[in-house]
Amino acid sequence: MLPATFDGVRYNRDLEGAFACIMQAVQNAQGHGCGPGFLGVCIGGDRAEGYAFAKQQLLRPLDDVNPVPALAEMEARVVAAANRLGIGPMGFGGRFTLGGCKIGSLNRLPASFFVSIAYMCWAYRRRGMVLDGEGKLRAWLYQEEGEFAAEPPAPAEMRFDPERVRRLQTPLDEAAVRALAVGDIVLLSGTIFTGRDAVHRYLHQGGELELLRGGIIYHCGPVVIGTPGQYRVMAAGPTSSIREEPYAAEIIAKYRLKAIIGKGGMGERTRQALQEHGAVYLHAIGGAAQIYARCVEEVVSLHLEELGSPEAVWELRVKDFPTVVTIDAHGRSLHHEVLESSADRLREVLRT
Repeated sequence: MLPATFDGVRYNRDLEGAFACIMQAVQNAQGHGCGPGFLGVCIGGDRAEGYAFAKQQLLRPLDDVNPVPALAEMEARVVAAANRLGIGPMGFGGRFTLGGCKIGSLNRLPASFFVSIAYMCWAYRRRGMVLDGEGKLRAWLYQEEGEFAAEPPAPAEMRFDPERVRRLQTPLDEAAVRALAVGDIVLLSGTIFTGRDAVHRYLHQGGELELLRGGIIYHCGPVVIGTPGQYRVMAAGPTSSIREEPYAAEIIAKYRLKAIIGKGGMGERTRQALQEHGAVYLHAIGGAAQIYARCVEEVVSLHLEELGSPEAVWELRVKDFPTVVTIDAHGRSLHHEVLESSADRLREVLRT
């Protein structure tokens, strides 16, 4: 809410203040939201109405032009400025941080000036349908006529620079893990265990899950169909790891984990725990859930089913599961480096 102070500079209730709010939000988001991303923004309104209207902006066509000239100019300005920050896809660094920004405005009370921001990742996943009274499909929504008339081609086989690829088989030993460095591509084969918010809270509150010892936790809530012995993983993309920051260091120490897989990176406590216990953070690609599902050869077992399917612990056997080391066992964090460099560039952007 404006007025606000960023990096010691006070911004007022005007479009320059709104621009500063948006840019600070891009800086804070880094790669947590599956960048490159798209922003929906509402200037004005109250908090609840503003968030809803910001989300609504994400339904506008990417190539439309805002009918309000001042907002059209700001949309283009935000995209250009964000792509100067060097945050890049997945927060790995680079020149493509935002693919678009859509801004709307609502009336407000004079005493408040909210700037509400909704973030959408590069993978567009909105589908809708119209059903008749018997539950039969009448029409699909949110697509152009004939857009899905033909079956899309299967994804091409993944290719990697052999000089940068490390093929690892679980269980991982500490020497192999400590040999990894930030930027290494790891094709992982063997057993991994999914674990989201409920599992971390369960372990933090004294629950036990000995099968994790020396293993790998994947921040993922997979989409699984079938019955025991006949499970099929349909989607297995990563979820934002920063949500588990309050718990991760404790769990790494207790179970001597060798790796955490997720997206968006983690914080200082986790970085220190990884360094102390000889483990790494392996970054998966957000939005590529079906690609990762193809790497799952078998659902080995299911634990804590009472937490619900997405929150349960699925033991998965994977092959050539692609990840990138972004926090290594020597204390280096790509996420911290990009955060610092983009903060310097943000100061330059806001000065111009």
